[in-house]
Amino acid sequence: MRALITGITGFAGSHLAEYLLENHPDVHVAGTRRWRSPMENIQGIEHQVELLECDLCDFNSVIATLETVKPDFIFHLAAQSFVPTSWNAPSETLNTNIIGQTNIFEAVRRLGLDPVIQIACSSEEYGLVKPEETPIKETNPLRPLSPYAVSKVSQDYLGYQYFQSYGIKAIRTRGFNHTGPRRGDVFVTSNFAKQLARIKAGLNEPVIHVGNLTAIRDFTDVRDMVRAYWLAVNKATPGEVYNIASGREITIQELLDRLIELSGVEVEVREDPARMRPSDVEILIGDASKFKADTGWDIEIPFDKTLKDTFDYWVDRIADGRG
Repeated sequence: MRALITGITGFAGSHLAEYLLENHPDVHVAGTRRWRSPMENIQGIEHQVELLECDLCDFNSVIATLETVKPDFIFHLAAQSFVPTSWNAPSETLNTNIIGQTNIFEAVRRLGLDPVIQIACSSEEYGLVKPEETPIKETNPLRPLSPYAVSKVSQDYLGYQYFQSYGIKAIRTRGFNHTGPRRGDVFVTSNFAKQLARIKAGLNEPVIHVGNLTAIRDFTDVRDMVRAYWLAVNKATPGEVYNIASGREITIQELLDRLIELSGVEVEVREDPARMRPSDVEILIGDASKFKADTGWDIEIPFDKTLKDTFDYWVDRIADGRG
C-alpha cells in the first residue's frame, strides 16, 4: 500500500508519517514538500519516507507527483492553516487551500487513479455557534467567520461535489483543535508554552502576552488526531463528513492556568491587542459520535499529558538554542 501525505513536513503531517512508519510498516510513505519547507519536523524519519517537491497550486507539479507515487491513500493536510494570517492574506489563503485541493482531484481524474482521499477540513467552518447547538454535530449550520474558515468550507464541499460527480473517494474530516509537540508557536497552546519556557529559562521577563481568553475550545492530542486520519481512510464512508473531537471543553483561560501551574513560574498575564481577531469563534465543542461509530476511534491521550509534552518540547528547544 502507498500513502501520500501533502504537507508531510508540517505539524500534523510529520506526526502522521511517524504513526504510519511505527504502526503500519507495510505502507510506503511519501510526502510533498516545497523547496522552502523547513525539514526540522521530520529530521528523525527523513530517510524513511519518499519526499517529492511539489507546489499544489501548480497542476503540472501535482500531476507529476501523483504519477510517481500512484497512492492508494492521500492525506491532504497541506494548507494555509493559521486563522489570523487569513485576515492579512485572504486571497493567498483561498488560492492555496481551494486551488491546491482542486488540482489533486483533477490530477486523480486525469491519471485514472482511485485512492481514498482524506481532506483535513476544520471545526472553524461552524463559525458562529450558538450555545444551545453544542456539542456540535455534522448537521449544524456552517457560519464561517474568517477567510480561512471560508476556504475550508470550500474544500469540504468540493470533496462532496467530486464524490457525487465523479466518484472520487473523498472523506471529509472536520478536525477540532489539535495540539501537541511541534505545534507552530503562532498557535495558542504552543505559544503559551513557549513563552513560559522562555520565562523559566530567564530569557523573558515574567509577563505572558495573551489574546482572547474567554473562547471555549475542544482540544485533541495530535497523535490521537492522526490515528483518526488513518482510520478515516480505512473504515469511514467515502463522501461522508465526520467531526473529529475530544468532546472536552476548556476555556483558553483555563488552558493558560494549567500551563502556568505546569511550568512552575509566576507570571503577570497581559492582554495584547495585536492578538485579538476582527471576529472570533467563541465556542467550539465537537460531537464525534458519528466517527466513533463508523471507525471505533476514541481519544487515548489525556490532555494533561498533551500540555506537559508541549511544554517539555519548548523547554528542550530553548535549551538547545532553537527557541
